[in-house]
Formats: sequence, structure tokens, C-alpha cells
Amino acid sequence: MLVDAPAAPVADTPAAAEAALLRRAYLLMHTAAEMAVLYEAQKAIAARYVHATARGHEAVQLAAAFLLTGADYAAPYYRDDALLLGLGLRPYELMLQLLAKRDDPFSGGRTYYSHPSLRRAGVPVIPHQSSATGMQAIPATGMAQAISYLESQKLTVRSEEVKEEEKTSSSPLVLCSIGDGAMTEGEVSEALQMAILHKLPIVYLVQDNDWGISATGREMRAMDAYEFAAGFPGLHRVRVDGADMISSYNGLSEAFEHVRERRGPALVHARCPLLGHHTSGVRREWYRGDNLTEHQQHDPLPRLHRRLLHAGATEEELAALAEQARTTVAADWAEALAAPDPDPATFADHEFAPPAVLEEAGERAPAGAEKALMVDAALHAVDDILREFPEALFYGQDVGGELGGVFREAALLAKKYGDKRVFNTPIQEAYIVGSTAGMAAVGARPIVEIQFADYIWPALNQLVEELSKSCYLSMGKFPVPALIRVPVGAYGGGGPYHSGSIESTLLTIRGIKVVYPSNAADMKGLLRAAFLDPNPVILLEHKGLYWSKVPGTEDAKTVEPAAGYVIPLGRAAVAQAADHEKTAGGESCVVITYGMGVHWAKAASRDYPGRVEVLDLRTLNPLDWEAVLAAVHRHGKALVLTEEPLLNSFAESLAGRIQRQCFQQLDAPVFTLGAANLPAIALNVELEKQMLPSAAKVAVALGELLSY
Repeated sequence: MLVDAPAAPVADTPAAAEAALLRRAYLLMHTAAEMAVLYEAQKAIAARYVHATARGHEAVQLAAAFLLTGADYAAPYYRDDALLLGLGLRPYELMLQLLAKRDDPFSGGRTYYSHPSLRRAGVPVIPHQSSATGMQAIPATGMAQAISYLESQKLTVRSEEVKEEEKTSSSPLVLCSIGDGAMTEGEVSEALQMAILHKLPIVYLVQDNDWGISATGREMRAMDAYEFAAGFPGLHRVRVDGADMISSYNGLSEAFEHVRERRGPALVHARCPLLGHHTSGVRREWYRGDNLTEHQQHDPLPRLHRRLLHAGATEEELAALAEQARTTVAADWAEALAAPDPDPATFADHEFAPPAVLEEAGERAPAGAEKALMVDAALHAVDDILREFPEALFYGQDVGGELGGVFREAALLAKKYGDKRVFNTPIQEAYIVGSTAGMAAVGARPIVEIQFADYIWPALNQLVEELSKSCYLSMGKFPVPALIRVPVGAYGGGGPYHSGSIESTLLTIRGIKVVYPSNAADMKGLLRAAFLDPNPVILLEHKGLYWSKVPGTEDAKTVEPAAGYVIPLGRAAVAQAADHEKTAGGESCVVITYGMGVHWAKAASRDYPGRVEVLDLRTLNPLDWEAVLAAVHRHGKALVLTEEPLLNSFAESLAGRIQRQCFQQLDAPVFTLGAANLPAIALNVELEKQMLPSAAKVAVALGELLSY
């Protein structure tokens, strides 16, 4: 612990090690300040892309950096460039990101300044995250939950980038850095709730400068973060002066020790002055007024200067450190300006990490195997995964304990594998999905479940901002291997909040994969492939197909494949072939569909024996476009069938693409059929039938298409 030297020269002089730490802090604090000065002086160049700086926050950021080890994890926020300097990053490296240069070590010029993503020996792992206005709390807490899980299973928490001495020196933790304005986000409360509930090893560092952008604390909150944290029993609270190096270091040391000893999470509230602009695009002179003068009185740099003089440093020594900082910043700026820009040809690299499953493998129909329900095939696939992969865990609402899911899709798994591996969560869809990004960064392999598709919307913030962009913006360093199971679709009286179809919304999100099986065998093979895929995969599971109780869905029950069976994502299947003679005579068509649509199409085709091929897409992204092209070329007539409301749907988009690229091979317009364009599925089963497609409705459309 550092000695808190008062202004009067009567306190003891800090020990040599502490004095050295203060000198290092002084050099880096000057470095951060010089970078802010340079960016302002060079704003015609530096402000081409928006940035914020740590000016005023340097003391608490450096204190945090000095306490982190290479075995830890960190989730900085967008003002944390001093923290990055404290971790050992060069100004040059930060400047490469500021200027969106090719060799930016975090994103290769793809994302904003001080948005790091890094795997480097001796430095905490810093996964990709968004602009960190509250969203980072959930993935960061997911990292802590993964650490806790892996430790409970006696599995390795960190990999080869950790130095040997750091593996045993202290228990790893997560630092989640966040601004005071972001603390009002509802997702932050979800994260805090889970951290306390599971006693997770995480420190939440709240840097409070009393400003959002132009909104002040009194406009944004009824209490500060320290007061807010009092409502979370079990969350250790510490308040520090974030502009004072010693107060910050001592307070953070207490919090880190509490967490490393596994006594639960901690929150450190640090008051800091805001000395720079909110960002380069929102300038302080536009709205700060006299408040800026008040904040400048708390500048951490002259305060540390006075402390060092009291500790025995000379003005000459400190001037030399300041000059060293100026020289380094100027030289690094010149080097960064001369660095190459990204190659435009690489703009599409790293949308996804390369898939793990490239070919179908295993036994799809083992001799003597019995037919299985789709829900049981899914259960067995998860069981196989949990048995085979100790890093795998499964969580969501009601999937643990006695129930094992409202559809019994996880029945008895919690009893078999324990509540550390299969467990219930609160009603927190954002946490369920967003935590997977943190889990994956640490090395756990999460399988999670949203109870009904209609309740996925609170999770979209995390899905879009954290999961979908991670691989692309980190240049492939942090793909998110997460399997997200979502029961979907109408099944007879489920009503407006338990019957929705959501694939079109999901398919507008780049960077995720969407899988939609129509039978038990495909369910088992696709679920395993989705788990093994190193990217976020959403598995849409139709509730009406789970037990084959809906009339016309008997074919969803199939012989169950053997354990280990996989189907590569993005590979469609011909669920029903047309007769060769009918096709050769121009008397056939293809129905392109998925999920329940496969069963409607097969039932409807009985009115037109041998004339209807049914192409089951199985995976909607990536789409097997080659299979679609081949089917359309075979028949010249196509119907795209969906359970979703048709207007502006994936089905209409696919039909338009077919029309555009297959125009010369078509003998009729591409037909489409879907649900009525209404905002919800009605509860009454007769109203539901009127809204949804059916075998009878598909038969009418097929008759019109075939006779065109």
C-alpha cells in the first residue's frame, strides 16, 4: 500500500519501490497528457475519426493498470488510453488506431480509438467490446463467470500467453471499467445481480466525472454509483479520489485483494475531473462554462508532481520525465503518420472465423436405432456435448434444476452434470446472450437458451453490438463460439408471446449464423455443428415440431443419429425429390423452405404426385445458394415458403434474389407464401389458422404455380 502523503512535509517518505511506482505513473501521466495536447494541436488530422482521451482520469486508470497482471482480463471503456499505456502499450500503437492504420494492433483500422482487443503475453486479455456505454458490463461479467466455472472444474483458465510466474502468483480477475453515465443502464444491473449471485471475481471501476455528454449527474441520476451499489448486498464498495494516485492505488488494491481472495465482486467509485473534450466531435467549450475551471483545480498531474516533490524528487528529475514523455509522443506520432493504411482488398476479411465442420460425419441412421422426437434428439446432442467437452456449460431460464426447460429439452441434465454446468438464470435475456462473449474469451463454451423467441428482443443489444461484431472488429482474435437455442414458431394456441417467428430480424444481423432444422436427425447433427462452430450460432427450434403432435409433422420424428453425428452449416437438403420424368417434361416445381414449411410442403405435394421437390434450407445464414440455384434450374418454377409474415421477410428477399439471378431459367414468377402481415399470432386457434400458412394453402399456391 502506498503512503498517503499530505500537503505538509511531515509524512514518511514512501519506500523505494513505491517511489519508483509514482515516478512511472508520472511519466505515463505526462505521456497521456502530451498525447491529448498533440491530438488537439493536430486536430485537422487527429480528429478525422472521433476519439476521447483520459485527460483528468489518468491517476485511477494507471493505478488499475499497475495492479493488473498478465493472467487477468480487462474490459476498458472508451476514455481509457492512460490505462492502456499503464499496461505497456506504446503511444505509437494507440495512434495507429486513432489514425485507422493497417498495423493498429487491435482492429487493423476498423474501430475507434481506445477500443482495444488484445492477446499479448504479459498483458491482461482484452476482448473486443462495443463503445462501452454500459454494454460492456455483461460480457465482462461473463468473463468472470467463466473464470469461476473453469476454476470449479479444475480446468485451465488461461492459455499460452500467460507467463509462468503469473499463473501461480495470484487468482485471475476481471476489471470492468465504466463511466458513471453508463451505470444507469439496465444491463449494468443485470451484470451486478449475476456477479453477486455467483460471487464472481470482478472489479467494476466506475470513473465518475459527473458528465454524460452534455448532461450532468443531477440530470441523469438520483444517486452516484457508490450509493447505487449499496442496493446490491454482497457487492464490496470502495470510494476513492480518482484524481489522486495514492488514493486510487490504495482503494483499488483493497478491491483487488477482496476479489482475488474470492470473497465476491467489488465496485470502486472514483471521482475524476473531466479536463478534455467529451470527444473530439463534442467540444468542451460548447457547453462546459465555469465547470471546466472547477475541474481543472483537480488535475491529477500537478497533484502527483507535488507528491513526488514531497517524496524527495527534484524539479530537474520531474522535468526530465516530462521531456521524455514529450519526445516519445512526438516521435511516435511521426512514425504513426508514416504507417501504411489498410489494404482495401481486406475489407471483408474476418466476418466469421473458419468453420470447424466442413463435411457430414458420423452415422445418420445407425442400424437398429429407433425413431426419436426432435426434442429428445436435441437433449441427447447437448448431453453428448457436455459429456465430451468439459469446457461446455448450459444455462438459461428454467433449464436447470428439476424442470429442465419448459419443453423438457434439458430434462435431467442439471442432475447429471451439476448446477455449475447446467443452471437457471434470472429473466435476463441480455445477460444470457451477452455473457457468452465473455465466456468464450476466457475459454468456456456456452450453450444458452432464450425461453421463447418472442422474448429475445432484450438480448438484441448484446447480440448486435458485442457478439456479431467481435470477430470482424478484432481481426479474428475474438470470435464468439456461442450456441444460442431459441424455441420458435406457432404450435396451436400459444398466443401472441409464445408463437412468434423471428428469422428475418436475425438475418439482418451480420456476423451471426442462423440454423433452422426440420427433423430430429438434422436437429442432432446441426446442434453439434453449431456448438463446434467458432462463431455465434442461433439455433431456431420449432416448438410445433418438438413432439410431432401437430397434425402433418410425423416426419419430424426420425431415426436418431449416433453420438458425434454432424452436418456442416450452410448445406441444404432435398427433403423430397420430384420424379425425373416430370422434371424432364417441365411439369415440376420446387418449394424452397425450412422448419414447419417442409412439412406443409410435403403434405400439400400429395395433390401433385411426383411434381414437387422440397428443398429444406436447414441453415439460413450461411445460405446454400448453390443448392437453391440448382433446384431452380432443375424446375424453372419455385415457391418460397415461410411461417413468418411475408411482407419484407427473408422469404421475399430470397425470392427477389432468385428472380434477379435466375430470370432466364424461370418459366413463372417466383411465388411466395407466408403468414398474414399482422403484428402477433392470435390466441384463439381458429384465428391462428387463418393467419398462418397450412398444407391446404400451400396446395392452392402449388396448383397456380404448376399451371402457370
